[in-house]
Amino acid sequence: MKNALLLVDVQNDFTPGGALGVPGGDEIVPIIDDYIDLAQAARMIIIASRDWHPPETKHFRQWGGTWPPHCVQGTRGAEFRPDLRLPKDAWVVSKGMDPNEDAYSVFQATAPDGAPFKDLLQRLWVGRLFIGGLATDYCVLNSVIDAAAIGVQTTVLADAVRGINLAPGDIERAIAQMVAAGASLTVLNRFSHCLHTP
Repeated sequence: MKNALLLVDVQNDFTPGGALGVPGGDEIVPIIDDYIDLAQAARMIIIASRDWHPPETKHFRQWGGTWPPHCVQGTRGAEFRPDLRLPKDAWVVSKGMDPNEDAYSVFQATAPDGAPFKDLLQRLWVGRLFIGGLATDYCVLNSVIDAAAIGVQTTVLADAVRGINLAPGDIERAIAQMVAAGASLTVLNRFSHCLHTP
């Protein structure tokens, strides 16, 4: 089984100045770029997820949801951060296209050919995900929980995630939930060691 680096929703709208900017969301981009360099050196699979919402969806406040419009298909806000050095051979998976679902988890995403994310992992022989991105207490959390549910091992890149903290303590609770689900935590200077640790 292979290791994969999963970068969750590193998009313009989720960083400061965007429609739903996560505090400090821009700070993790250079750290993620360093992870990408290490992952490429280790010949890891690299996957980037993106929110890819239609203009009208129950995910948005105007139609009964929690959030302001963000990451609408084809807009600049939905693009990956320009300073994210995503390799040309990275897999891009999209979620949130169904106007009737929130799709916080990457496991609700599909590959370019329409394959569900779970099927893509099986096709690529991925058994462990190293996860960074936005936001800790929503899409990262839900992706880790769903990975654990199907037996995919996860390691959260603790220095490459940031949260929204809609309610005080959400970030800490999310990290505790992920650890309780079986996820481990690492940081950049321990990443290469973790790749060789069961």
